[in-house]
Amino acid sequence: MRRLLPILAGAALLVALATAGASAAATVSPAREFVPRQVIVKFEGAQRGQAVALPAGAGVRESAAALRRNPRVAYAEPDYVATASAPAAGEDFVLPNDPGTLAGASEAVASAGDWAFKQWNFLPWAEVAGGRTPISPGGIDAVGAWRNLDAAGHPGGEGVTVAVLDTGVAYRDQGTKFLRSPDFASAQFAKGHDFVDGDRLPLDENGHGTHVAGTIGERTDNGIGVTGLAYRARLMPVRVLDAHGRGQASNIAKGIRFAVAHGAQVINMSFNFGCGKRVPEVDEALREAYAGGVVTVASAGNLGSETCVSPPATGPRVIGVGGSTEGGCLGDYSLVGRGIDVVAPGGGAPAPGCPSVSARPIYQVTLKPGSTQTFAIPANYVGTSMAAAHASGVAAMILAADTYAGPRFSPETGTGNKPRVNGVAKQLRRTARDLGLPTTAQGAGLIDARRASERFGPAPSSK
Repeated sequence: MRRLLPILAGAALLVALATAGASAAATVSPAREFVPRQVIVKFEGAQRGQAVALPAGAGVRESAAALRRNPRVAYAEPDYVATASAPAAGEDFVLPNDPGTLAGASEAVASAGDWAFKQWNFLPWAEVAGGRTPISPGGIDAVGAWRNLDAAGHPGGEGVTVAVLDTGVAYRDQGTKFLRSPDFASAQFAKGHDFVDGDRLPLDENGHGTHVAGTIGERTDNGIGVTGLAYRARLMPVRVLDAHGRGQASNIAKGIRFAVAHGAQVINMSFNFGCGKRVPEVDEALREAYAGGVVTVASAGNLGSETCVSPPATGPRVIGVGGSTEGGCLGDYSLVGRGIDVVAPGGGAPAPGCPSVSARPIYQVTLKPGSTQTFAIPANYVGTSMAAAHASGVAAMILAADTYAGPRFSPETGTGNKPRVNGVAKQLRRTARDLGLPTTAQGAGLIDARRASERFGPAPSSK
């Protein structure tokens, strides 16, 4: 800290000269920008950056710029805020019996297996000989993947832990304020942490994180609600976004490191920083995740919330995910550019030129707006947040089915190493279905859960 004082003093002097006469209110950052009166600084030779409080009257941008001019500073950046990529407003395999609804008199007509008529995103995209399952051009064939995982001895992604960095998860009861989602079991959760409130109870106050976690691993074949992809994987709730879906970079970096240290094999990040923002402390944490053999997945961002594919999707070794629709088209919200590795179901309206007008959302059990105690299956969750959750779920399936090129997966060994991360990313891309779009829009194409979890499956079709 002593070596920081003269650097900060110099920065404060520069700022004072540049902003003489400015009021203290001028240092308050605008919404969605950065944490006020704080910068992230890394000194040459240090392992990581650290959050540093600024003197009164010192502007964040000006202080960071002044610090960067010091040769002893490796980087200095505002503590940028990320936002959730939230919604814009005959077989030998027995299909799950989830009814596609929650209990209620108005839903009494639902019957076992009706999830398949709501969750188009999990259906096969082409007819399977002798199959009785509905099909959807935008589906990723979770049904085929479930069959593969059963045969591999890791049903539902058993043995894999997926960290959900988000607004928290409705994963446990807490007093009279918080209730666990009825489609989660308490035993399916690993130890988590709340980096917003600074405690060990990362409970959801928004609904976004519960929805994302549901897509990844909601309970399946339990006669309640709908289904999840890797339904026997363990979910690790890590709260880095607040009740409004906003979270600062320093907390997100801590969340990534927590997930790595506590045995996650996959980290889902359904949020984005602003276009062009530098978040070196998050990038450092992501490099540590890669070195530890942890697969990292992030949403590309939504048009209207962001203006370009942005961090963490563009971060080191992160699998960036765009959003596709029920009709197998690119979502009209899905950003285009470098950093898109694959696309996955995000629902919603298609981009112009798509031959299909199908525009249903992604259905999952989550909190009703404004409540931490009541649940529903809302019809307004659309976006790349949902797409990233699908890719994370399939990444867990790849690990469990042991279909990637790399060291063999073992639940006992916890995290793996770099070849494993590379192998999972390569398997997602290799087995993706080409939608006929530019790579800047679709990356390698739409993920295919069945092919990705198939060790010796057929070569993927070009369409």
